[in-house]
Amino acid sequence: SAMMVWQPVNNKQFETFSYLPPLTSQQIAKQVDYIVANGWVPCLEFAAEADAYVGDASTIRFKGTASGFYDNRYWTMWKLPMFGCNDASQVLTETARCTKAFPTSYVRLVAFDNKRQVQIISFLVQRPKSATDYCDVAKRSVAGA
Repeated sequence: SAMMVWQPVNNKQFETFSYLPPLTSQQIAKQVDYIVANGWVPCLEFAAEADAYVGDASTIRFKGTASGFYDNRYWTMWKLPMFGCNDASQVLTETARCTKAFPTSYVRLVAFDNKRQVQIISFLVQRPKSATDYCDVAKRSVAGA
């Protein structure tokens, strides 16, 4: 059947590309090339496993001051945004450094458009080795449903 039942156990997803198997360095480099070609600024952020998903501790509510709320939008920035970055290897090097410094954290790549002052893209570039949240594509639906 074309319709499938979603498996809710150990099947959490993040942003763009998180439904795919983890990206290789070459795939990340291609995304960085696209980011740089568009004039956007790459930046790395990281969060401990306990804070990576939306929860009371990672939720910020602006009551009466904003039209919405911002669940889990704020991870810790790794260094400063990479203004002037023109080579994917720079991002891959910083990803490795961040992962080495915080091996039990998730690391995501964010791209900012400094002309429009908005975040353009965000996707995981590293899951902690201890993470059990990724579910293989073949196991994302309940068999026989």
